Amino acid sequence: MRRLLMIAAALAASLALIPAAQSQTILIKDGKVVTNSSAGVIEGGDVLIVDGRIAAVGADVRASRQAKVIDAGGRWVTPGIFAALSETGMSEISGSGAPNDATIGSGPISAAADAARAFDPAATAVAITRIEGVTRTGLDPNATATMFGGTGALVVLDGRADSVFQRKSFMKVSLGEAGARRSGGSRAASWPAFEAALQDARDYPQRYRSGQGGTVLSELDAAAVKPFAEGRGMFLVNIDRAADIRELLRVARADPRLKFAIHGGAEAWRAAPELAAAGIPVIVDPLANLPDQMERVGARLDNAALLQAAGVTIAIAPAPGTDDAQQARLALQLAGNALANGLSWDAALAAITSGPAEIFGVGRDLGRLQPGFLGDVVIWDGDPLEVMSAPTMVLVEGVETSLTTRQTRLRDRYLPRVQD
Repeated sequence: MRRLLMIAAALAASLALIPAAQSQTILIKDGKVVTNSSAGVIEGGDVLIVDGRIAAVGADVRASRQAKVIDAGGRWVTPGIFAALSETGMSEISGSGAPNDATIGSGPISAAADAARAFDPAATAVAITRIEGVTRTGLDPNATATMFGGTGALVVLDGRADSVFQRKSFMKVSLGEAGARRSGGSRAASWPAFEAALQDARDYPQRYRSGQGGTVLSELDAAAVKPFAEGRGMFLVNIDRAADIRELLRVARADPRLKFAIHGGAEAWRAAPELAAAGIPVIVDPLANLPDQMERVGARLDNAALLQAAGVTIAIAPAPGTDDAQQARLALQLAGNALANGLSWDAALAAITSGPAEIFGVGRDLGRLQPGFLGDVVIWDGDPLEVMSAPTMVLVEGVETSLTTRQTRLRDRYLPRVQD
């Protein structure tokens, strides 16, 4: 009897760990369903979510009697927005003196900086970002002591404790003007330093255990760079100048194991065919058109459109080093600006949904409304790329999330009430 009671208790405990979403069935009916797939946009379409994943998409989808039915009333229904890069959950209000765990200005840690270990799912910015329809983001670390900025991570913005769903998703590295400043002041030094760092990482741990040490990297940083130097992860390269991009392409051709994506790419349009041929994606800021640095002299507003037309996989995020890094929700406004400057509507939405998912290797689960994909779904009161539109419902893996935040509570508390 005692053994049976122990087994029953263990079973009950294991069942308690199963999320409620796994037993939930939701049917969203009569929406303008943007699938991001070959099915296109389905007018009067339905989306069925079972156990957190999409089970069916189309017209007149049927569900069990136990399903919760949500009438979209003809409103836009899209995948959850995936903000490619941000500091959401790693920093609070800039200029307030609040901690900023995204930036590491000094110290012995550079490449080994791990953004996932600084993320706070309870940060006020998480809920504020989610009610704008953003369900996922990539955490963008910013160690500045060397050219290596640290490892980024992918997180879900539903506030749960286990929000990080892909740790060490990419290794950030600066190889433009910023990288040159951190390598003696010249690109002539930064490129050999990067290649030497790759060799240090590949020689880890033998070279360090023998007492030789690395040419460029400390032992901690060599351990962090090793999987990426061996092709088991992606380098996210902050780079803008077309000449630098072509040098990166040369490095990529010399070692096909290496995986690269570009963040910034102000002049990437000048190398668009080569980038497409090499399969190197670009995370671009559609508003980065001012030559505030010499490496951005060729910046232009239709950069995203030119890259996409050439066959380059793109995503949209604020440019590196901007003050908008906390504002993951700005991805929607940036996509709208890309639309205004030549990018098609479908491509603009893809750049903040399926594009980031594909770049970070999770494109089989996120970014589209089709069977088998996770049930991150947003219902909007208007065109999601129009600045005045807002979500009326946000679901993360089939679970409806709250549209109440600290900001909305303060608004409701202090907004003058109209007397009857």
